[in-house]
Amino acid sequence: MPTQVRTVRRQRRGSWRRVLSALAVLAAAGTTLTALPQPAYAALPPQTIADPVHYWNDVLLGVVRREGGGPGPMARAAAMLNAAVYDAESSYRLKWHGQITSAPYIGAQKYAGIIEGADEEERVIGRTAYNILLDLYPGQVHYLDARFRERFGSEPTAFDILDTTVVGPMVRQMRTARANDGSDDPRVYTGDNVPGAWRPTSYPDMADPGCTQDSQAVTPFWGQVRPFALTSGAQFRPATPGLYGTYAKLLASDDYRRQVEAVRSAGADEPTTATPVVNRTLDQEAAAWFWANDEDGTYKPPGQLLQATRDIATQRGLSTYQNARLFALVSIAMADAGIAVRDVKFLTDIDLWRPVSAIREGGLDPQWKPLLKTRAGVNVNPCFPAWASGHATFGGAWAGVMKRYFDNANIAFTMTTDDPQSPVRSRSFTSFSQAAQEDAQSRVWLGVHYPWDATDGLDLGDKIANHVFTTKLVAH
Repeated sequence: MPTQVRTVRRQRRGSWRRVLSALAVLAAAGTTLTALPQPAYAALPPQTIADPVHYWNDVLLGVVRREGGGPGPMARAAAMLNAAVYDAESSYRLKWHGQITSAPYIGAQKYAGIIEGADEEERVIGRTAYNILLDLYPGQVHYLDARFRERFGSEPTAFDILDTTVVGPMVRQMRTARANDGSDDPRVYTGDNVPGAWRPTSYPDMADPGCTQDSQAVTPFWGQVRPFALTSGAQFRPATPGLYGTYAKLLASDDYRRQVEAVRSAGADEPTTATPVVNRTLDQEAAAWFWANDEDGTYKPPGQLLQATRDIATQRGLSTYQNARLFALVSIAMADAGIAVRDVKFLTDIDLWRPVSAIREGGLDPQWKPLLKTRAGVNVNPCFPAWASGHATFGGAWAGVMKRYFDNANIAFTMTTDDPQSPVRSRSFTSFSQAAQEDAQSRVWLGVHYPWDATDGLDLGDKIANHVFTTKLVAH
């Protein structure tokens, strides 16, 4: 941990100790917490993002662009942030509005206080969000402090009684809920080393220095992380292509051959002697890059869907409480989608190789490359097995929550992208399912997934969404 982070944290621990000591003295003197005077707070600076839930999700996306990392950990961070914010907002609603209309994720409480303080809702949400994000990304302390000052015009280390009455309990209960959840599992992957099994792409003409050996596979045991809503990552595990039982039976099947041929023509970077035609339209290629967001510096696939959630919520005029619930549901579903799809990729009998391996090592085309490439123009593959698609599973989970939340699958909206190689900055859709289906299919057009990766991912995501929506944050 950098020295400056340790110093800042030490200062904050000292502030907390001083607050607790002062409260203990007051309690011994017979002074009740509710009788404490509220300090005067400066008015909030002018805001470009009106809703605090939107603001702190924007901060999360900024952190992810700086921090990098895989979509699974990013989705976990979003779920911790938004579930804690939702419980904090629910506590505020219970305190000053008397009731909440849907169940908390972990717990909400009526906290101490007799007069609502200035901008109290903002402070409850912002201070909860800040502390969760600081726990998750301590290396981003300077960025987080700057965004806190931008929102409040004050330092996050400054005393606020809400830290004691509501923010601290909300942060602690999330920390406790996610402690030892398996997200820091240090084990590395060992491949099956047979035809059909995933292996790093180490061809000389598309070498990826970050993926040359099995042990570099990304988060191979993320499927065993404790979910936020599911009973386990395997709860809705799909059958195909694992129903074939062995790699040999899978590779001998007609279904497999059709899958390989579908991606061979639709996902090629360019024609070759053995693959003379690329069967992909210009619009499909634009969509492929629009949904990519694979490289560090982007908000990653879950971030794109959180950005869309914000745009749609703004379009629909949701209140802060409604936003808190929507973002929590979406984030919990995507966090569990990230866990469940890693279970499929690494913890089933078939760790399916990527199309480039199937096409090259299957003797179909030794020159074939997928469309996906780095900004430097090097063709690459994600460093983990193909089946099922993470993009598809995230998209299915997101669309599943959105259509259930709004009780309407056919809302028109426009989305944006962070991918620097996308030829378009936005795309419009007439339904949540249409967007999710294009997200899933985009991975076939990029040449890194088979059609059944997309289909199974969408179905898995929707089952997760249904489970989350019917068991968590349920409306009264």
